[in-house]
Amino acid sequence: MDNKPTQKQMPANAELVVGLDIGTTKIAAIVGYKNENGKVEILSIGKSESLGVHRGVVANIEQTIESIKAAIKIAGDKANIDIEEVIVGIAGQHIKSMQHRGMVTRKSLEEEVSQNDVDELIDNMHRLIMPAGEEIIHVIPQEYIIDNETGIRNPIGHSGMRLEGNFHIITGHVSAVKNIFKCVDRAKLITVDLHLEPLASADAVLSDEEKEAGVVLVDIGGGTTDVAIFYDGIIRHTAVIPFGGNIITDDIKEGCGIIKTQAEQLKMRFGSALAQENQMNEVISIPGLRGRPHKEISVNTLAQIIQARMEEILEFVLFEIKSSGFERKLAGGIVVTGGGSQLKHLPQLVMLTTGMDCRIGTPNEHLAGADDELKNPMYATGVGLVMKGIEKYERDAKRGNNASKAIEESVINTEATKQKPEKKVTGHSKQKVGNFFDSLISKAKDWMSDDVD
Repeated sequence: MDNKPTQKQMPANAELVVGLDIGTTKIAAIVGYKNENGKVEILSIGKSESLGVHRGVVANIEQTIESIKAAIKIAGDKANIDIEEVIVGIAGQHIKSMQHRGMVTRKSLEEEVSQNDVDELIDNMHRLIMPAGEEIIHVIPQEYIIDNETGIRNPIGHSGMRLEGNFHIITGHVSAVKNIFKCVDRAKLITVDLHLEPLASADAVLSDEEKEAGVVLVDIGGGTTDVAIFYDGIIRHTAVIPFGGNIITDDIKEGCGIIKTQAEQLKMRFGSALAQENQMNEVISIPGLRGRPHKEISVNTLAQIIQARMEEILEFVLFEIKSSGFERKLAGGIVVTGGGSQLKHLPQLVMLTTGMDCRIGTPNEHLAGADDELKNPMYATGVGLVMKGIEKYERDAKRGNNASKAIEESVINTEATKQKPEKKVTGHSKQKVGNFFDSLISKAKDWMSDDVD
């Protein structure tokens, strides 16, 4: 992207990254970079209404393109830059995950395991045969095994012939992935990388200690609720539940007999996830349509509608926790984030339903001086995508430097070989050659003397 002067002073070598969160209710573009202290600095946020996405999947391409353009323009104008490249998030009920083990046999026991060996192993995972219509989005290493030695986090530098790895593989529908790329491309943007949104949100709101102790991330979006389970610092389980904040709005609309806009406003302003925390006699008055009389809705009734649906969503979350096999190993409890986590009394309902500790995850865990707007859980995915983008640029730069160093060493070695003097016969070798010819001459003299006799 073309950099223009920005309001904040950026380091000379900083790389601007734009995270594009294509959600069901909103599309958010967030611009950021890593500062000198290793913290993520956010320059701007652009947000627009998501008109063409249903449950995380693009349903109307043209509307999605317009929403992307609107969010990108707002973010670009605020940061005073021209945005050309983005890190894109993907979600939706089509996302699935599986565990798989891969193996490569190395040619030499003497040579240490290199990055090329690890890359070959991961590339093999990308070539797995998937069911028709599905493709691999992520291959996430969990641990490596070298010659039956297990529990290796980083195999580089080890010796061994048989290199194996346990991988968490995330797949999605080919059509859904292509539609995301198509929308971004038609919005005149380049997709640098594609990331699963719950993994991006996890980077933004979870600490390393929580991932080590064992934690469940529950990202409640508009169309879906994403679940990611970490233990021992490794992603262990991912799942997408096809219910989110929008279905709660629909329940309020049907239960109270009002229009969807009013239902959304009621949810945001007065919504509570625990009916028992609200007064029975508290009432909200809603204007009637076209001169009709006002409608009065009990806050307690509103909370009962919300609580019923939230309990259903949490039952699905609990099912995924039990399915993962890590139910009794999650000392970090549950962290709830996303736009749907802003309901009052939600942590209390989560604790009552699951029996696990709970907190609301805001995306200021790794940010430098986050303002109030960024502390909103709805931006967790966007901030996480910026962090993923920064990691990618740093990783690519490191590999580029290593490749340049390897090429430089190769050139030096080649030049040294060319300039190397021809091999000379050593003193020891000279003596051997001389003794050989002396013996031949001695034998020749003996033959000649025999002939004379």
